[in-house]
Amino acid sequence: MNEPKRIRISDFSYDLPEDRIAQHPLPDRDASRLLVCRDGIITERVFRDIAAELPAEMLLVFNDTRVIRARLEFFRSTGGRIEIFCTEPDTPADVQQLMQQEESCTVKCLVGNLKKWKAGEVLEKKIFVAGSEILLRAERAGEAGELQRIRFSWSPGTVSFSQIVEACGLLPLPPYMNREASAEDDERYQTIYAQHNGSVAAPTAGLHFTEHVLEELRRKNIHTAQVTLHVGAGTFRPVKSETMSGHDMHREEVSVSHALVKKLAEARGGTVCAVGTTALRTLESLYWFGKKLVLFPGKHLGEMQVGQWEPYEQNADVPVPVALRALHDWMTENNKETLTGSTSLLIAPGYDFKIVHALITNFHQPQSTLLLLVAAFAGNRYRDIYDYALAREFRFLSYGDSSLLFR
Repeated sequence: MNEPKRIRISDFSYDLPEDRIAQHPLPDRDASRLLVCRDGIITERVFRDIAAELPAEMLLVFNDTRVIRARLEFFRSTGGRIEIFCTEPDTPADVQQLMQQEESCTVKCLVGNLKKWKAGEVLEKKIFVAGSEILLRAERAGEAGELQRIRFSWSPGTVSFSQIVEACGLLPLPPYMNREASAEDDERYQTIYAQHNGSVAAPTAGLHFTEHVLEELRRKNIHTAQVTLHVGAGTFRPVKSETMSGHDMHREEVSVSHALVKKLAEARGGTVCAVGTTALRTLESLYWFGKKLVLFPGKHLGEMQVGQWEPYEQNADVPVPVALRALHDWMTENNKETLTGSTSLLIAPGYDFKIVHALITNFHQPQSTLLLLVAAFAGNRYRDIYDYALAREFRFLSYGDSSLLFR
């Protein structure tokens, strides 16, 4: 196995002209172009025809997270504007609990104009939730690395934090779009199957799916399932270190049903396709969760976690079916209908894929951890894939075109 810690991020770069970054979605979700790479051969289709490229009985796994309105604007008594970008939960530490919290909560945030926000100064704004006036307050509660811990409180406190951000927050478009969110983005920067509030960025591979595409998949007897990974702002954090050994991979919360774990554990040579890098990281993390249960039998694991370098440091080999069966049995024994945990898994060249055989994904930024994941999945062919897309004027990044890659 290669050593991902030694990977130089500068070796995973390409020239991405500004005009190739899609600033707006196409009128129709499924009208985007689809690059297909199978057995090293690259072809092209329209996304709405993707069912024709997938084998019957394949299992497609979607990430059903929903993007929250994570950008909150406040104004000081002097008129100065402070923007608070909620990036990850602090108290409570679980995203779903945070969204349901009433009266108050603390969130790790990026703060614009932080220097103008004096320590001890409480920012306030009046908002309306379900027709009722709410007074929302924000105050600084200390640092959390590069982030700020911000305590929000509101009165009356009978509404949830989810209702608060939905009522007054702004949708957090990626920084490379360099524009304010519009009414169009309210619909189009969500997948049509989004369910669980918690992401600050969309799982963009899913933005191409329509009811028509899903119906075509059903007609071909292609199965679908959902996982939840709440995408954090770390997905856009650039790699600043010379080698990957100096980069701390962001941690993201995951949730997977017992039914899906059972389906994967009982699979007999079935093909699994991840819809997006977030679904792929979640699925691959399941193997490492299960491997821990095999290697450390009897040890109580209340919440499953996967560290950044774990897959590259564990030498003991555990077959995939054994690991998945252990995970399934552990969930059964502990009456867990849902597996919750977190993953910081870094997938880079040298990673040995365990569960996923195919990947649907957009085209990613140069020198990003997402590009490293694609390079790990496609091997050296990833350069041919990106050269093809650039030469034929595919649209890149969140609102861009799609690719279907087979291992």
